[in-house]
Amino acid sequence: MLTFLRRALLALLLLFVLIQCYFFALICWWGSHNPSSTSFMRHQLAIMQEKNPAAQLQKQWVPYERISNHLKRAIIASEDANFSEHDGIDWNAMEKAYQKNNKQGHVVSGGSTITQQLAKNLFLSGQRSYIRKGEEFIITFMLEAVMDKERIFEIYLNVVEWGNGVYGAEAAARHYYGVPAAALSASQAAKMAVMLPNPRFYDQNRNSAYLQKRTDLILRRMSASTLP
Repeated sequence: MLTFLRRALLALLLLFVLIQCYFFALICWWGSHNPSSTSFMRHQLAIMQEKNPAAQLQKQWVPYERISNHLKRAIIASEDANFSEHDGIDWNAMEKAYQKNNKQGHVVSGGSTITQQLAKNLFLSGQRSYIRKGEEFIITFMLEAVMDKERIFEIYLNVVEWGNGVYGAEAAARHYYGVPAAALSASQAAKMAVMLPNPRFYDQNRNSAYLQKRTDLILRRMSASTLP
């Protein structure tokens, strides 16, 4: 029995290592090649196609320089103010999020960095668990080890969800404002950044009072954002 348990544990460890090697190989490839889709995209597309078999995602890859600096500054101001400085995890932000959630009695703040969000979108499900969070940390450190901050941000900007079936800055800019991502104004960019934590809801509630209030706040913070 003890021998069987040892072999089972060894097999699980080997499987874990192989999965990490697979993830690392993909991350190395994406250092210079653009991912065509993400785990999150494929999951959401499957859900959409259950209702409408003909459903497709709206997405169009554009290089970093063809995305408005207003949008880049707005997202950093809204999602990850220390993006250019941290090693993938903002420990202070995580501690503040934990304290805030504890006070509220439920999850109201995640404290995840842009790199963590990218790790989750590329490889993981949306389910919350300690195992998934641990895997997210491992992938986050892989991303930071292999890619510079600009490449991480470029991929994030092109794959993040911005509405029901809408992914990436280019598709989102055209979906909401009928302009390319390069032409977004400061106010348009700030509003798009504020949508990110709950994009499908704000896609249907674009005149939300909270959305406008938060947009005004991000507009004031954008000038302090440091771009990679």
